[in-house]
Amino acid sequence: MTAELIVDARNATGESPVWNAVEQALYWVDIPAARLHRWSAADGQTHVWQADEMLACLAMHPAGGWLAGMQSGLFHLRPQDDGSLQAERLTPVEHARPQMRFNDGRCDRQGRFWAGSMLLDIAAGTRAGALYRYDGQLQQVLDDLIVPNGLAFSPDGRRMYLSDSHPSVQAVWAFDYDTDSGTPHDRRLFIDMKQHPGRPDGAAVDIDGCYWICANDAGLIHRFTPDGRLDRSLAVPVKKPAMCAFGGASMDTLFVTSIRPAGDLSDQPLAGGVFALNPGVRGLEEPSYRP
Repeated sequence: MTAELIVDARNATGESPVWNAVEQALYWVDIPAARLHRWSAADGQTHVWQADEMLACLAMHPAGGWLAGMQSGLFHLRPQDDGSLQAERLTPVEHARPQMRFNDGRCDRQGRFWAGSMLLDIAAGTRAGALYRYDGQLQQVLDDLIVPNGLAFSPDGRRMYLSDSHPSVQAVWAFDYDTDSGTPHDRRLFIDMKQHPGRPDGAAVDIDGCYWICANDAGLIHRFTPDGRLDRSLAVPVKKPAMCAFGGASMDTLFVTSIRPAGDLSDQPLAGGVFALNPGVRGLEEPSYRP
């Protein structure tokens, strides 16, 4: 299966792809560049908006625009015609220490927003990261994380997935999830990624309940069945796929953002690009935030 390059975005850290079914467009962010990107399926045109601080994860906001996890808190972002982002801070976040930001995030099936935080200095391996839930109030739910990632929810919303990408951890956990209270419980190891190529990064779930995880450093997207069995692996022409999302008119395209590291890129000139694959299964529309 060939991965198609749809945008040679050259993102430093392309993350949080979200398909907007109404617009038939893909949105994503470049975290360190603090930019929001949009690609239109109809004409292939792209637009870019600039934020004032690092922009990490997105969910559609019912009032238009985006709920976004950034450095200093959660914001309601409204793209402007001049390429700027009007930002209203919904809530600050009290990070465990300085030099932290939000990382991976998305809404559960009921519209609560979840996001993890991490220290900017990943190499330090410090367990300062946490997982937060936002439903009008921001609440820390889990801690003792280094690089929280891979957030996803089963089609019925009753299982939550979470990974830690740090090389010392490389694990994906499953939780039973109380859809009434928004509480994860009964945490258990779902995938030991040290047994598979790549580190676990961003993820998506298809209509069969299978979990797709970007294998950072391995140039692969793995599909795991709900019982944790590796079903297949799809290749992309870059080493560091960062996050995947289903979209397209029939929700049967898997979009993948990627990272463009510093240094010699002669063996992966498309690093930082956005790719599209046809995996043969359909995904689910991403829930919007519901205040």
